[in-house]
Amino acid sequence: MSNLILIVDDEIGIRELLSEILRDEGYEVQLAATASEARELRQRQRPDMVLLDIWMPLEDGVTLLREWASTGQLTMPVVMMSGHATVEMAVEATRMGAYGFLEKPIALPKLLSTVVRAMQAGKEVRQQTLSSHQLGRSAVMNELRQRLDQIASQAVPLFLMGEPGCGIELIARHLLKPNALWYAPEEMHWLVENPFQPLQDYQGGVIFIAELAHLKAAEQQGLMQLMSKLSRYHLRLICGSAQPLGELIHNGHLAAAFLAQMGGVSLAVPALREHAEDIPEIALTFLNRMIETGEIPVRTLTSGALNLLRQQRWPGNLPMLASAVRTLALTASGFEITFEDAQRFITDYEGEPGEEPDTVDEIQRAVLVRDLVTLYEKPLREARDEFEKGYFEFHLRDARGNISRVAERVGLERTHLYRKLKQLGIHGVLYRNESERG
Repeated sequence: MSNLILIVDDEIGIRELLSEILRDEGYEVQLAATASEARELRQRQRPDMVLLDIWMPLEDGVTLLREWASTGQLTMPVVMMSGHATVEMAVEATRMGAYGFLEKPIALPKLLSTVVRAMQAGKEVRQQTLSSHQLGRSAVMNELRQRLDQIASQAVPLFLMGEPGCGIELIARHLLKPNALWYAPEEMHWLVENPFQPLQDYQGGVIFIAELAHLKAAEQQGLMQLMSKLSRYHLRLICGSAQPLGELIHNGHLAAAFLAQMGGVSLAVPALREHAEDIPEIALTFLNRMIETGEIPVRTLTSGALNLLRQQRWPGNLPMLASAVRTLALTASGFEITFEDAQRFITDYEGEPGEEPDTVDEIQRAVLVRDLVTLYEKPLREARDEFEKGYFEFHLRDARGNISRVAERVGLERTHLYRKLKQLGIHGVLYRNESERG
């Protein structure tokens, strides 16, 4: 396993001292005296972490950090170093995505503990598609992260609401402390059988429930029991939802008593189209991550292609954008993914600009294909429920709401079909022709 650390500092004595210490600890080290050298080394190979001096001649470390963040190359933890940086500068670097800050002269225990934590954080980040800092630096995303930072010290449940694929789990991980454990179960039967199961094993960490609407009544009761013990074990509860909490209660997915007892803070996670100015940076991050993992050949996105991607609505949000970047990289005719490449892809995917599908069936099929793109990124239970809902809605539309015809087509008894539709929250009458509704 690689343990490559890039040290960037204009002082040769500091570079050599840090290099000697870290090599003795078993790390592989690369050295750069300037931002230009560091940039070149980063382009050749992604290090597992970077120790970056703030004050350097010609180009400072903060400028380099900002460049890496804006071009999608901040895919490794960066720890800033300085002997005379202000608190404001350290905060600004952290907001741009720096993992941490070391004040010179650097104490040996502090150096080694920071490196260990940063390397571990880097491994966890590489297992994710993005980190919260890589979801963009637009005003709406900065405000969301600021709200998260404000509630970080409050031991209250957090409810995150947003469309599928908008990055709810990535935002939730923003509140995960270094070295803390993350518990995101796909099955919820433990909430009925033993709701206190995670307390000891995940002490000090985060329990993440991906979709509140999937919790059955007994599971909601178990979660309320668990909530009473969380503060004793320094555990935080974060729940996601594709619908506002009020709608979940109105639709019967949640009991009003559940929210009344849980309390907590609710935040909305914006859809990708609501912070479209971040799309170029996110697309570049996807591209670089895929290159580093060997999914795609080395490619670059031109400004024209990035601008065209920014103009799309991306109803499937992050998974759909990632899928588009992957396809563009695999089908591009050369090293550069050009405006023409992106335009051809979007035309093939959506049709000519302004062109409308000829039939309702074509619209339904186009929507179904787009929705399927997002399913592979979801937990099995959530993906299965969404597929089943889309499957039955498709057949109801095609049969104009005729339950007998749908039952025959899908191979279910009518009574079983009625129960299934009720379970999925589908009202068959809505799919009948206006003249048939009476």
